[in-house]
Amino acid sequence: MKKAIYPGSFDPPTLGHLDIIRRAADIFDDLTVGVLDNRAKTPLFSVEERVNILKELTKDMPNVKVESFSGLLVDYAKANGYHVSVRGLRAITDFEYELQIAQTNKMLSGGELDTIFLTTDVEYSYLSSSGVKEIASFGGDISHCVPEFEIEMIYAKYGK
Repeated sequence: MKKAIYPGSFDPPTLGHLDIIRRAADIFDDLTVGVLDNRAKTPLFSVEERVNILKELTKDMPNVKVESFSGLLVDYAKANGYHVSVRGLRAITDFEYELQIAQTNKMLSGGELDTIFLTTDVEYSYLSSSGVKEIASFGGDISHCVPEFEIEMIYAKYGK
């Protein structure tokens, strides 16, 4: 069985994230979307909210599960038998950052964790969670950025 983990903050999940999830789910028999519980950051949505949003968005994908984790990805991957991490790339600047992380994870895992990069569909190449949050904070239109299911939840966080 081919299984992988797609880790990230997903705060909030965007259409770009969903695109990567769908495409990775077509490649792997078992895909876990790993929502990072990073206590050093103050997210818009709690880890539980992000997990629940992603569960709703992936409910039609039987080979996808959503879980939260904290700490190092390599530790979570080893404890759960993952040898492949999936990451999305929007631009060359993403590649430079993600390559460093992939190489570090490979080293920390003793060579046990590989990273596969999927390039984001061109229609989502401009999307980032931080951009969505900025647009929403000013009451801008985020309907082209996130699934419809999320829109009101995001605006509510900003009192819009």
